[in-house]
Amino acid sequence: MAHTVERTAEQGHEDTDRVTDGPSAPRRRKLPTPYLLIAPALILLAVVLLWPIAQMVWYSLTSFTTRNLLPNQPGPEWNDFAHYKNLLTDPSFWTILRNTVVVCVLMVGITMVLGTLVGILLNKLPTWFSGFVSIGMMLAWATPALSASLVFRWLFLPERGLVNVILDRLPDWLVGSGWLEYNWFLQPGSLFTILITVIVWQSFPFVAVSVLAGLKSIPSELYEAARMDGASGWKSFWNVTFPMLRPLFALLLVLQIIWDLRVFTQLYILANSFQNKDVYLLSYYIYQQGFSASPANYGMGSAIAVVMTVMILAVTAYYLRIMIRQGETR
Repeated sequence: MAHTVERTAEQGHEDTDRVTDGPSAPRRRKLPTPYLLIAPALILLAVVLLWPIAQMVWYSLTSFTTRNLLPNQPGPEWNDFAHYKNLLTDPSFWTILRNTVVVCVLMVGITMVLGTLVGILLNKLPTWFSGFVSIGMMLAWATPALSASLVFRWLFLPERGLVNVILDRLPDWLVGSGWLEYNWFLQPGSLFTILITVIVWQSFPFVAVSVLAGLKSIPSELYEAARMDGASGWKSFWNVTFPMLRPLFALLLVLQIIWDLRVFTQLYILANSFQNKDVYLLSYYIYQQGFSASPANYGMGSAIAVVMTVMILAVTAYYLRIMIRQGETR
């Protein structure tokens, strides 16, 4: 009886295979319904994102200025990549590009390190106290960039700024003299130091809270096993925490690079719209060429914006490549 049941089951499987795999089996047509459902969103993204980028690229290839905005004026003329040629041969552009890369690396590096350390510290605190500190830090992250920049500018103002007053009252053998009238916003070194401080102050809470959330998802058994093997705190971080949170660190790193490359408001407020190119970053250079120059050169500003957009796209593409290699996009 058992052999009969098994033979019948085998025959049933064979018949099923013939029906599904046979040459006469009907093929299912893939319906375009999913593509139709996402079509409105794709069209909206194309209008909102792709059209401004295409317009920016077109402006960068033409001699578009404020005169072209006036009525009864001819449209901008094709300039045969003149803006890009001028950029590549302009020493000021390379100096600004170097300043942008150096300042961005410092801002991103300090933000990531400080945010990670604070996140690890919050994970070791009691839950109620960790939540209280996290809320306080997120208030700094949620502070508008304009307000934060004004506060830091007031702190470092000559003669009446709190930092200058404190430094002036310290002994001369410790910090020197003449701090009361010192202007922090004229030289690139001091200005970029304040700029990095503002950005890090506003950015590290987001990294810390994100790292804290990631640490909560790591099983405690992994750390117990590492301690039983005699691993120190540093080795536990590199062998347990970092591998488990590698995708999170990669995402935070890319986001910080994109955000810090686009810093404008803080620099504009701190520099007080000075025309000193030594303190320019690419974002500020775009504004100076496209809006502040006389006459405003939209074509040159667009060309600089294209360069910065390519840098951001390169960082994003590198991140996606790493994620695809690690299988994180599945």
